Amino acid sequence: MKYNKLIRDKIPEIIKSKGDSCKVHAAGEEEYWDKLKTKIGEEVDEFLKNPCVEELADIQEVINAISDFKFEGKSKLEEIRKKKFEERGGFEKRLILEEADDR
Repeated sequence: MKYNKLIRDKIPEIIKSKGDSCKVHAAGEEEYWDKLKTKIGEEVDEFLKNPCVEELADIQEVINAISDFKFEGKSKLEEIRKKKFEERGGFEKRLILEEADDR
Protein backbone atom coordinates (compact mmCIF):
# COMPACT_ATOMS: atom_id res chain seq x y z
CA MET A 1 0.00 0.00 0.00
CA LYS A 2 1.34 3.47 -0.89
CA TYR A 3 1.13 6.27 1.66
CA ASN A 4 3.57 9.10 0.85
CA LYS A 5 2.87 10.78 4.18
CA LEU A 6 4.82 12.05 7.15
CA ILE A 7 5.07 9.49 9.94
CA ARG A 8 6.45 9.40 13.46
CA ASP A 9 10.10 8.37 13.76
CA LYS A 10 9.52 4.92 15.27
CA ILE A 11 6.84 3.76 12.81
CA PRO A 12 9.32 1.89 10.55
CA GLU A 13 10.63 -0.05 13.59
CA ILE A 14 7.06 -0.89 14.62
CA ILE A 15 6.20 -2.11 11.13
CA LYS A 16 9.35 -4.26 10.97
CA SER A 17 8.74 -5.69 14.46
CA LYS A 18 5.47 -7.10 13.13
CA GLY A 19 7.35 -8.90 10.36
CA ASP A 20 6.28 -6.47 7.65
CA SER A 21 8.47 -4.27 5.48
CA CYS A 22 8.30 -0.63 4.47
CA LYS A 23 10.12 1.88 2.34
CA VAL A 24 10.87 5.34 3.77
CA HIS A 25 13.03 8.35 2.95
CA ALA A 26 14.04 11.48 4.84
CA ALA A 27 12.30 14.53 3.42
CA GLY A 28 14.19 17.58 2.30
CA GLU A 29 13.22 20.96 3.68
CA GLU A 30 10.53 21.83 1.10
CA GLU A 31 8.91 18.38 1.20
CA TYR A 32 9.04 18.29 5.00
CA TRP A 33 7.34 21.70 5.26
CA ASP A 34 4.61 20.62 2.82
CA LYS A 35 4.07 17.35 4.72
CA LEU A 36 3.93 19.13 8.10
CA LYS A 37 1.20 21.44 6.80
CA THR A 38 -0.73 18.46 5.47
CA LYS A 39 -0.19 16.53 8.71
CA ILE A 40 -1.55 19.30 10.95
CA GLY A 41 -4.74 19.31 8.87
CA GLU A 42 -5.00 15.51 9.09
CA GLU A 43 -4.55 15.55 12.85
CA VAL A 44 -7.10 18.33 13.36
CA ASP A 45 -9.59 16.41 11.20
CA GLU A 46 -9.01 13.28 13.30
CA PHE A 47 -9.55 15.28 16.49
CA LEU A 48 -12.80 16.76 15.14
CA LYS A 49 -14.05 13.25 14.33
CA ASN A 50 -12.87 11.81 17.66
CA PRO A 51 -12.24 14.57 20.24
CA CYS A 52 -10.01 12.82 22.76
CA VAL A 53 -6.75 13.61 24.51
CA GLU A 54 -4.80 11.16 22.32
CA GLU A 55 -5.79 13.05 19.17
CA LEU A 56 -5.01 16.34 20.89
CA ALA A 57 -1.55 14.98 21.74
CA ASP A 58 -1.02 14.17 18.06
CA ILE A 59 -1.86 17.78 17.16
CA GLN A 60 0.61 18.99 19.81
CA GLU A 61 3.34 16.75 18.40
CA VAL A 62 2.90 18.27 14.93
CA ILE A 63 2.78 21.77 16.41
CA ASN A 64 6.08 21.02 18.17
CA ALA A 65 7.63 19.81 14.92
CA ILE A 66 6.42 22.90 13.06
CA SER A 67 7.69 25.27 15.74
CA ASP A 68 11.08 23.51 15.82
CA PHE A 69 11.38 23.54 12.04
CA LYS A 70 10.08 27.02 11.18
CA PHE A 71 9.68 29.19 14.26
CA GLU A 72 12.70 29.03 16.59
CA GLY A 73 11.38 26.14 18.67
CA LYS A 74 8.83 25.36 21.32
CA SER A 75 10.17 27.92 23.80
CA LYS A 76 9.63 30.74 21.28
CA LEU A 77 6.12 29.45 20.60
CA GLU A 78 5.36 29.40 24.33
CA GLU A 79 6.78 32.91 24.75
CA ILE A 80 4.45 34.23 22.04
CA ARG A 81 1.49 32.28 23.44
CA LYS A 82 2.05 33.79 26.90
CA LYS A 83 2.37 37.30 25.47
CA LYS A 84 -0.89 36.93 23.55
CA PHE A 85 -2.54 35.49 26.68
CA GLU A 86 -1.43 38.50 28.73
CA GLU A 87 -2.62 40.96 26.07
CA ARG A 88 -5.85 39.28 24.93
CA GLY A 89 -6.62 36.59 27.50
CA GLY A 90 -7.44 32.95 26.96
CA PHE A 91 -10.72 31.10 26.60
CA GLU A 92 -11.54 30.32 30.23
CA LYS A 93 -14.64 32.55 30.33
CA ARG A 94 -16.15 30.80 27.29
CA LEU A 95 -17.18 34.13 25.77
CA ILE A 96 -19.10 34.15 22.49
CA LEU A 97 -19.08 37.42 20.53
CA GLU A 98 -22.62 37.93 19.26
CA GLU A 99 -22.29 41.40 17.75
CA ALA A 100 -19.89 44.32 17.59
CA ASP A 101 -20.00 47.77 16.06
CA ASP A 102 -17.11 47.73 13.59
CA ARG A 103 -16.51 51.43 13.03
